[in-house]
Amino acid sequence: MLTKKQSELLRFIHERLKETGVPPSFDEMKDALDLRSKSGIHRLILALEERGFIRRLPNRARALEVLRLPESSTPASPNRNRKFSPSVIEGNLGRVRPLMNPNEEEAERLLVAIPVMGRIAAGTPITALQSRSHTISLPQDMLSTGEHYALEVRGDSMIEAGIFDSDLVVIRKQDTAETGDIIVALIDDEEATLKRLRKRGASIALEAANPAYETRIFGPDRVNIQGKLVSLIRKY
Repeated sequence: MLTKKQSELLRFIHERLKETGVPPSFDEMKDALDLRSKSGIHRLILALEERGFIRRLPNRARALEVLRLPESSTPASPNRNRKFSPSVIEGNLGRVRPLMNPNEEEAERLLVAIPVMGRIAAGTPITALQSRSHTISLPQDMLSTGEHYALEVRGDSMIEAGIFDSDLVVIRKQDTAETGDIIVALIDDEEATLKRLRKRGASIALEAANPAYETRIFGPDRVNIQGKLVSLIRKY
């Protein structure tokens, strides 16, 4: 079930696409919903995407597709193929843990302990990764094969990829990645940042998902890939 604002935004996007074939800009969505900032639109877009009502088309600015409307579970478009978007689960810090039935107990046995290795910059770069601070337990289906760790996001440079300040990103350890992957990059062995990887000939571009930040380009000897984003956790 959608909130009033989520439903209003979905219908606004749907009507604009019907009228012009082009989705509205974030400024137009902000004005239509009478919101003070575009960050509220980012959160609404993410919520609609997580619930399967819309999808963002890769490699195209402002490209949105309405998949279904609230009164119908029928897709609005037959093309449901998606590229990677991080899985999101709601944190449970501070909640009272209920009694579990046998099925839930079995599910708990499938949890995997993941170390949290400090903070990662999604904005102004910060110092390199810190030592382990604590661990969290995640379901196996949120992880891929290999070794994983988690980092707390600081900054807003990846908001258009659905990654917000204070999110916890889950990273699979690996030292290679493909163009388009969201990675943890260690620059000059001094600063760590979360960015989308773009390979440009012999150079490496670290691309933000926020037009307020410039793409940074480095020689291959200056960037070490520390891992690839596979999931994220958001606490409400």
